[in-house]
Amino acid sequence: MKLSEKIKYLRNVKNMSQEDLAEKCSVSRQSISKWELDIALPETEKLLDLSYIFGVSLDVLLKEELLVDGIVNNEFCGLSLENENTGIYEGILIKEGIDDESILDFLDVNKVELWKTNNYPRYWTVITFSSNTLDLPERLSKVLINDERKGGNWFVDFKRNNIKYVVFRNKVLKYSIGNKEEKNDVVEECRKQGIPDNQMNWAE
Repeated sequence: MKLSEKIKYLRNVKNMSQEDLAEKCSVSRQSISKWELDIALPETEKLLDLSYIFGVSLDVLLKEELLVDGIVNNEFCGLSLENENTGIYEGILIKEGIDDESILDFLDVNKVELWKTNNYPRYWTVITFSSNTLDLPERLSKVLINDERKGGNWFVDFKRNNIKYVVFRNKVLKYSIGNKEEKNDVVEECRKQGIPDNQMNWAE
């Protein structure tokens, strides 16, 4: 499937008109038409926009052998795109739980809220984010705080497709959503990290 065909297909899946997509990509409707008719190719910046808008990786958009519905051609039969290496990370990060704000450069911030707590610090800056950065779990594991003087052992939970991640300083845990055995293993490890059960009611 060509890039032009994928753009048209994904646009229709999202119930978007060419005008809708053009507005999101900051281009003209004629540009979208040219992309879909295989007359012109999107610039690199616009490819990144399309990847984010459609919720697929650049590989899915650019490699003709990869189909957008998770099936590949016969040469790659049996592989699925619905795994931890495709899609967009989505979750919530508490800014006070990190010691290096440069990690925010790898996040698309969707919403910022201020939560009052009974803990330290008194207020949390809560960031709802999405990200296409493939190694985001590893990057986060390097900046999360594990210091009693700074609120203890902080963690962040988020998901990508059907994979749930729970990340601590220098530790990345994950499980397949719906797999109780894998989740129980992660919950047990969280308990070893000192996390009370009432903090493990994360959304899936």
